[in-house]
Amino acid sequence: MPEGHTIHRLARSLRAAFAGEPVSVCSPQGRFADGAKKLDGATMNSAHAHGKHLFAEFDADRWLHVHLGLFGRFDVVEEPAGPVRGEVRLRMTSARAHADLRGPSACELLDPAAKEAITARLGPDPLRGDDPEPALNRIARSAAPIGILLMDQSVVAGVGNVYRAEVLFRAGVDPARPGRSVPVDVLQAIWADLVHLMTLGVRTGRIDTVRPEHEPAAMGRAPRSDDHGGEVYVYRRAGQACLVCGTPVSSGVAAARNTFWCPTCQR
Repeated sequence: MPEGHTIHRLARSLRAAFAGEPVSVCSPQGRFADGAKKLDGATMNSAHAHGKHLFAEFDADRWLHVHLGLFGRFDVVEEPAGPVRGEVRLRMTSARAHADLRGPSACELLDPAAKEAITARLGPDPLRGDDPEPALNRIARSAAPIGILLMDQSVVAGVGNVYRAEVLFRAGVDPARPGRSVPVDVLQAIWADLVHLMTLGVRTGRIDTVRPEHEPAAMGRAPRSDDHGGEVYVYRRAGQACLVCGTPVSSGVAAARNTFWCPTCQR
């Protein structure tokens, strides 16, 4: 599932391609036909992300809400549209750009109250400049493992499996450790690191989490080869040597998601 940095990049691309001008909207697949008809010819004023949720604002207080889920893609191309290919739920076009949405878990047209109801369920987003205190206070009061709390979108919005694993490694915190047992200064450092790493992800389109001394050139190792891209410490590295201490990376399952950690660096 795309993590928060991907959705923020998508919102930025939509703003650059369509903001401030009327767009043609259709649903070639047919599953968003009613919503597309209401948006066709309307002006897209802006687009923004909150966690893994994308919201595009159209005139007359109409909001397009998209959640990509596990399989969704929203491709924004700054060139005129060609023939539709594949199952396209939503197509937006202008004279100079087009965007095709495929396979989302949510694609719906909302009024302001419905949009607000969704955002009210989400925790602070490290990429929005949100106040972290509500998230840190919830973690500090909870007996649940911090690895599960960081993935709870009502606690922190936008963090997925990769950022969860990597930020806990960088903080030296075992993902199974109860949230309330983690010192406040460590929780604050984790939030600051999320802001740093996810902002880098928005800029590059990759998730890179290793420090300069652990990059391939510095260590004389081959670059990581993985379909998610990026240089990481523990994510999808089960059984491989930790880049810091050499201990084999461990893996397990928490809340139905794979989790990865170094048993030496994250005691």
